[in-house]
Amino acid sequence: MTNFLLCMDDLKISKRKPSYPISQKLHNYLSEYNRNLKLPIFYDDLLRFQGSIVVYDKDDNDTLWIRVYYNEYEREEIELSLKKVYTILHSDGNESTIPFLSVDAIDYCTFGNSKPFRIKIRNILNDNYTYFYIKTADASRIYGLELEHMLSPYNLNFLVYQNTLIEEHIAGIPGDEFIKNFLPKCDKSEKSQIAKEFVKFNERCMIRLLGDMRSYNYVIVPTHDFDHVVYKIRAIDFDQQSYEGKFNIYRPQFFKENLKMVELVSETFQRLSIDQYKIEERSILVKRLKSYHNRIDQLLECMQDDVISKKENIDLLKSKIFDYTLDRKFKKSKTMGDILKCALNYLTQNYENVNMEKFR
Repeated sequence: MTNFLLCMDDLKISKRKPSYPISQKLHNYLSEYNRNLKLPIFYDDLLRFQGSIVVYDKDDNDTLWIRVYYNEYEREEIELSLKKVYTILHSDGNESTIPFLSVDAIDYCTFGNSKPFRIKIRNILNDNYTYFYIKTADASRIYGLELEHMLSPYNLNFLVYQNTLIEEHIAGIPGDEFIKNFLPKCDKSEKSQIAKEFVKFNERCMIRLLGDMRSYNYVIVPTHDFDHVVYKIRAIDFDQQSYEGKFNIYRPQFFKENLKMVELVSETFQRLSIDQYKIEERSILVKRLKSYHNRIDQLLECMQDDVISKKENIDLLKSKIFDYTLDRKFKKSKTMGDILKCALNYLTQNYENVNMEKFR
């Protein structure tokens, strides 16, 4: 990773990433791992709303979400289907809890590529509620979700049925909100911990080619542990998995929206500490790769045969990563799947070579 002291790059994300269809090979993979299940409602069904109002936050700022409403004769059927989706996602389709569930809100976001619906489900017995999202099924986003499930510290729950993708809600404080309102209040120890997590998050995104991790595309998750708070960083947007050609788009440190985090790392750590945390993250990634060995291989095989980006992006990215690694295998890549497989193999081989040196 380039030194955190370097200034932000002028990164431009493709304004409209196309949605890529699910190949038969990926469809079979999803079925094998119980991701592909028949659902009672499609994304397109929710587009038939008859009215909407703007959703504002507690400070009266536009959230870019609108709350949608349906005709009376459709609303009951739609809400029942959404409750069934919730049971499939969280309790393997056991419908005994449906009488105790309420659909409190259906929100729609026109901002971004996926144009998701956000569903708020409440348990009427105890007023606990949760969210899930309904989106159009995009192959690159599905690869991103699966890679996050296997290569990050966090498991992800999602379902796919034809052109519809269901994602569980990832709880946390949006990164932009945390940087603005919470980070200045953190003490020295907490800031050091957050800086460490950002270094690791940056390394993880770069290696697995997850792009566009601007501050509003990840969340900070605080967890109380005895006498202190532990902070973790989680990605929440997987639209830019292995799509862009610019290598720095896969490195959160280069987005101006993350400047405060980059400054925090530079002010907190010397180069030696940054390298230490990068090595730690790489070691953990190698262990996860070995743990999910067969499943990762199957996913990469699907990805290698799939089209999830433009040829010019593939050519640019493999050239940039070759400049970074000097590994000629990247130059032979023909798809984004080939590039990612080379990246993961490069990581594993370097890790094994370092370990062998220790015993010589």
